[in-house]
Amino acid sequence: MKAEIERLYQYWVSEAGKSQIADEDVIKELKEMAGDSQKIQDAFYRSLTFGTGGLRGIIGAGTNRMNVHTVARASQGLANYLKGQSGLRWREGGAKIAVSYDSRIKSELFAKVSSGVFAANGIRVYLYSRLMPTPCLSFAVRELGCDAGVMITASHNPAKYNGYKVYGADGGQITSKAAAGILAEIESLDPFSQVKTADFAAFLKEGRIAYIPDEVYAAFIQKVKAESVSADWELDKNAAIVYSPLNGAGREPVLRVLQESGYAQVTVVKEQELPDGHFPTCPRPNPENREAMALGIACARKNHADLLLATDPDCDRIGVAVKSQKGEYVLLSGNETGCLLLDYLCARRKERKTMPKDPVMMKTIVTTDLGERIADRYQVRTVNVLTGFKYIGEQIGLLEQEGKADSYIFGFEESYGCLSGTYVRDKDAVNAAFLVCEMFAYYKARGIGLAERLEELYRDYGCYLNTQHSYEFEGAEGFRKMQEIMGKFREKALKAEKRGKEGWSEGQSREEGLSFGGRKVIRVLDYAKGLDGLPKSDVLKFLLEGGSSVVIRPSGTEPKLKVYISVNGGSRSEAAEIEKRVAGDVEFVWAGGR
Repeated sequence: MKAEIERLYQYWVSEAGKSQIADEDVIKELKEMAGDSQKIQDAFYRSLTFGTGGLRGIIGAGTNRMNVHTVARASQGLANYLKGQSGLRWREGGAKIAVSYDSRIKSELFAKVSSGVFAANGIRVYLYSRLMPTPCLSFAVRELGCDAGVMITASHNPAKYNGYKVYGADGGQITSKAAAGILAEIESLDPFSQVKTADFAAFLKEGRIAYIPDEVYAAFIQKVKAESVSADWELDKNAAIVYSPLNGAGREPVLRVLQESGYAQVTVVKEQELPDGHFPTCPRPNPENREAMALGIACARKNHADLLLATDPDCDRIGVAVKSQKGEYVLLSGNETGCLLLDYLCARRKERKTMPKDPVMMKTIVTTDLGERIADRYQVRTVNVLTGFKYIGEQIGLLEQEGKADSYIFGFEESYGCLSGTYVRDKDAVNAAFLVCEMFAYYKARGIGLAERLEELYRDYGCYLNTQHSYEFEGAEGFRKMQEIMGKFREKALKAEKRGKEGWSEGQSREEGLSFGGRKVIRVLDYAKGLDGLPKSDVLKFLLEGGSSVVIRPSGTEPKLKVYISVNGGSRSEAAEIEKRVAGDVEFVWAGGR
């Protein structure tokens, strides 16, 4: 194995400098690796994995890194896959693909390298002339009638990462089947001798690569603004708002949407305003993290703002902080923001009589159960999907095929992503920022803050507490252990199913494995069986009495077992106590208890 890795390293040393897309940083790093077996091992022991999320990895030299050669190889694999799909909408002039990129290190370079490979393979390329968010890429794919799209981004990962996300003709992330087909094509390619590369500038001049017209971007902005559900006279837009793009791609579209919609007092966090892939003020540019929101809160406090918004580098996730009546800034979770928006959209649509005949709300199975209770109150049907917004996009597509796209009113996930329209097929933080500001302005006109509105929801439905617990299991032994743990929970599921048929008895013991935190299991959903038409997935969901639930699944990207707990209590302290007991029982099961 070591000999093979060394051979591969020497091959890269020999070929990287000869390539038409040679990158001096890669060449330099390869030279610096000489004699350092550990660095060579880390960089070449495997190739970056390609899946439904595309590629993602540390920027650097080697097969296990994001660089011009791994990006070009992936692009050639995608080109080969597209050319082999007879079912695609081939037209005179060939296939078309849209490309975009965010502010990360080498994102623009990777976008141009990808575009050159596609053009060299006879595929017409449409590329944004400047960095644009993920939802803008999804929109361009649909608007321009493309067969695929590529977004260069590592989303909210640390600065040393970059990534390569692939979208289908519907504007949604590719399916597992498509990912497997593309991966097979990629794995068959030598990164140097079997990849068609070309000079980007030359192809741009020839017209094989074209910049996406500004009209497409303008159409996206109009679609976002069209998602408004309140009239201007119902809103108070005079409040001070602070926004942070976290040095990412959201600044231009978010500010344009807000300014054109009349929000005149928007202050941008200066240190995080301009695109910067090093993310100097927030090493983990994720609005889910309190650290990433710290500068924004400081700016909000300085400007006496009532609302803080932050979007991640590719602007598909949103973080929100609101000022409470006590003057404190409260960070909202993705679940809380989603539930507030769902309730607002449903209430306004009902009042204005714009609710469709068969309204549908979509959420992932690990997202708070409060969402479904809110939807039920407004007689909105809930569709639960597997973890990942691509499954929400897929369900929107199915509605579209049935001629019922207008039935979709909202979709959200606990990981800070949401979407209210069908013009894109991925989560959209431009849309989310616009809706949060409108919701805020609507309640402000009535003397209500978002923190207070959230408490009203908790009084109506009970106080929901949603937590995520991650447990690491490294290596082959860790993988075996995770499988063993999932087996224990499936054993628990069988017991719960049996007891549900036989009836419950008093004095049930913890060891019987039929309850969590003293709340009985009333139903078990095992998604490994492919429930509700969804793809089979190693996920278990235990529905508990009192509107609580436990979801357990191995991570698809990390050596971790993830547990999502949603509990309902009469107060925050009661919910916290119930959550503590539920989490304790979850750990008790895999520690050997029954």
